[in-house]
Amino acid sequence: MRILIMGGTRFIGIHLCRVLVAQGHEVVLFNRGNRPDPVNGLAQIHGDRRVPEQLREKLEKEEFDVIFDNNGRELSDTQPLVDLYNGRVKQFVYMSSAGVYQASSQMPHRETDAVDPQSRHKGKFETERYLAQSGIPWTAIRPTYIYGPHNYNALESWFFDRLVRGRAIPIPGNGQYITQLGHVEDLAIAMAKTIVTPAAIGQIYNISGDRYVTMDGLAQACASAAGLDPQGVKLVHYDPKDFDFGKRKAFPLRQQHFFADIQKAQDHLDWHPNYDLVEGLKNSFQLDYLPSGKGEEKGDFDLDEQILAFS
Repeated sequence: MRILIMGGTRFIGIHLCRVLVAQGHEVVLFNRGNRPDPVNGLAQIHGDRRVPEQLREKLEKEEFDVIFDNNGRELSDTQPLVDLYNGRVKQFVYMSSAGVYQASSQMPHRETDAVDPQSRHKGKFETERYLAQSGIPWTAIRPTYIYGPHNYNALESWFFDRLVRGRAIPIPGNGQYITQLGHVEDLAIAMAKTIVTPAAIGQIYNISGDRYVTMDGLAQACASAAGLDPQGVKLVHYDPKDFDFGKRKAFPLRQQHFFADIQKAQDHLDWHPNYDLVEGLKNSFQLDYLPSGKGEEKGDFDLDEQILAFS
């Protein structure tokens, strides 16, 4: 198949390109041309998707079987692309987020659960709704936290930064909030499976790891991945209400339970995560964190110091 990926040169896109090219698809990227090809055998079309006229000029003569929209955050990002290719593609796969779900006392989140209209991810849900109304054959993916090589978000690296320096790890609350991480390679494989699964049309899928973990447990899993004794990690719990950090984040995860049921994706897509949490984190530590040299940089621990001084 001839496949268009919006973006494609960062994190999810890199891993998705590798999977699709290995499967023999013709992959074309649309982006601003700021980064090199993630793998050999790709074509790139350069343009700014936020300018609808430019999007149309660059793409209206291009035909694709499938479109993966990995970087549309607001409906205004994706609507012009949907309108341009409605009736012209076999499938439009949209990267949404499990962050659309409304906080609930009943967990894990399922695809039929209520969404939060005030969520910072509301643009994702608005886009899902537009896709469902548009008539285009669509599929939406709702990952929880994504980790793995090329992660540009300070997630696992936030823990590694402290662990390799022997620092205490400040964790809000009592460390027992339950969360969920999914490895980016597992996500990419699931995404590729949606385009060969007829049942995926018109469906939303939670994609993540198959186990949940407490925040304390995540810190200890990161220690294990870094070759350290998980029981030797110093965890410092604190009440975020005691501090005013402004717009800066003192911790990389939501301070609430946040995990989703992935059974639907497993059943429909014949998919199962390959990585357990520690092995996935080890993969990220060895293939990404260590080669990056981040552990040798000075690092910014100002907020940590505020917390530790108060504790």
